[in-house]
Amino acid sequence: MNGSSGAGREPEVSGEARAPAAGSALAPRIGVLALQGAVAEHADLLHGLGAQVVPVRRPDQLASLSGLVIPGGESTAIARLAHPQGLLPAVRRRMDEGMPVLGTCAGLILLSETVVPEAGLAGLDTIGGLHVRTRRNAYGRQRDSFEAEVSVSLPDPGGSSPGPRPMRAAFIRAPLIEQVGEGAEVIATHGGRPVAVRQGRVLAASFHPELTGDDRLHRELVRIASSPEALAASPEAALQAPRPAPA
Repeated sequence: MNGSSGAGREPEVSGEARAPAAGSALAPRIGVLALQGAVAEHADLLHGLGAQVVPVRRPDQLASLSGLVIPGGESTAIARLAHPQGLLPAVRRRMDEGMPVLGTCAGLILLSETVVPEAGLAGLDTIGGLHVRTRRNAYGRQRDSFEAEVSVSLPDPGGSSPGPRPMRAAFIRAPLIEQVGEGAEVIATHGGRPVAVRQGRVLAASFHPELTGDDRLHRELVRIASSPEALAASPEAALQAPRPAPA
């Protein structure tokens, strides 16, 4: 039950990829789970990084993807809307096959192996697989929302200092990462607490990077999704990803 309260405008679907991200051999086809939440804002960042963007509402749309974003919104609303079609278990199957995933706020909750309190999601499918314990709404109610700079260990192509600059992050009814388990590593902190983690090809954050315009988490997703290993995990996506135009 976190993040933006509505889905906003419909994201554009890329029939043709824009200039691919630096270092990418292919323009990856990235889906954004488009049931509820900050869908268009994620799509905008991904478009800017050269990805093809696909709004995802059905399990059959997952096969063509080389990556997926699970946006912030209301975790219970997303789970309820996804439940009739079995969409979240289908996401887990593709994730287990090697598809890279980025989850923000509610997306973190749905990816977490353990969520407390459990009541709101009882009887509903989630995704799981991320070895963290997450507490829903731990940062307070909507009126307690805030923006802050978080320390981050991701590459910073736009920075002028030797180390990565802090990331501006929006915390909106944000979940707290209480425990980080085996295989997961902390990649961002605020006030000494973990606020973003990485486990293999899965990235997840308590906050909303899409609302402040910092594209580093999305850039990392695009980088992973452009790798030969990620494309090999999704042969259909590899066939659809266009080659960039010669320089």
